[in-house]
Amino acid sequence: MQMAAVTVIIVLILTLEASTTTLAARNALAENKTCYGDGTGGSTGISLSFDIYLMTCPQAEDIVRSGVEQAVASDPRMAASLLRLHFHDCFVNGCDGSLLLDDNANFVGEKTAGPNLNSLRGFEVIDSIKSELEEACPQTVSCADILAIAARDSVVLSGGPTWQVETGRTDSRGASLTKANNNLPAPTSNVPTLIQKFQNLGLSAQDMVVLSGAHTIGKARCSSFSSRLNSMGDLEFIQSLQQLCSGSNGTLAHLDLSTPATFDNQYYINLLSGDGLLPSDQVLAGGPSGVLDLVQAYATDQSLFFEDFATSVIRMGRLTSTTGTAGEVRKNCRVVN
Repeated sequence: MQMAAVTVIIVLILTLEASTTTLAARNALAENKTCYGDGTGGSTGISLSFDIYLMTCPQAEDIVRSGVEQAVASDPRMAASLLRLHFHDCFVNGCDGSLLLDDNANFVGEKTAGPNLNSLRGFEVIDSIKSELEEACPQTVSCADILAIAARDSVVLSGGPTWQVETGRTDSRGASLTKANNNLPAPTSNVPTLIQKFQNLGLSAQDMVVLSGAHTIGKARCSSFSSRLNSMGDLEFIQSLQQLCSGSNGTLAHLDLSTPATFDNQYYINLLSGDGLLPSDQVLAGGPSGVLDLVQAYATDQSLFFEDFATSVIRMGRLTSTTGTAGEVRKNCRVVN
């Protein structure tokens, strides 16, 4: 009996040690991530970490958060706009701040691309945050990292989930108008096109469905969902859109009519009711079983949506093609140093 007891104790100790080792390994992986996507299937080898500015600029995240809070307090729609900047930046050559560059003699930037022109906003908010960071910690915090942190803070301020932002990105010295036009999904995209656009960057169909949930906040112009005005679905909803857009294609509509300023799972509930605003949103409810299953799951379980959204936005944030030597930390997000 004594020998058996000793054996049990030894097994328990070994099991505990194995569990501790596994947990430590998982924590190590969580604290240091290598960017894996560059849009071409290659690995860039850039290492992102949590708290990378802890010693060099400890007030960095507080400065970003304060800037976002002020902007959203003044204009609640700005939360969606700042989140969108991060998305549109990451989809073109990775999360390298290329979206923020103005046109110059050497290249045409991404701001005039079809998906961005007269659509993206919030650049002045990033400018203001960057200015404060340059005063506190000159040439330390990249514009790309500012976009990533501001996106998280915008979601939190809107009632959504929080997550630790991995930092350590560098800013590009160029931009690509062509890739901005080609890489970003159009609001008229069908499900296969949406999946392919995400897969081209190393992201999955699940990432596509859950990141589309960012459309739970924000607005869109009538011109971006004109095909919905004559589509099948919730007749009352379609008629309300027809009335709203009767005056101008430039009229803005809430992406989520039910809780327009709250980051929640109402977006998915709307899709199942036929009340998705953008054609590229509503098609998810009629997509293949795997896609529809996710829509139904997120419509039912907001906690699941929040958890998966945080995971996918972190994964998206690792997309980059800028190397440590080719990139820089810009002093002004609109121009290269």
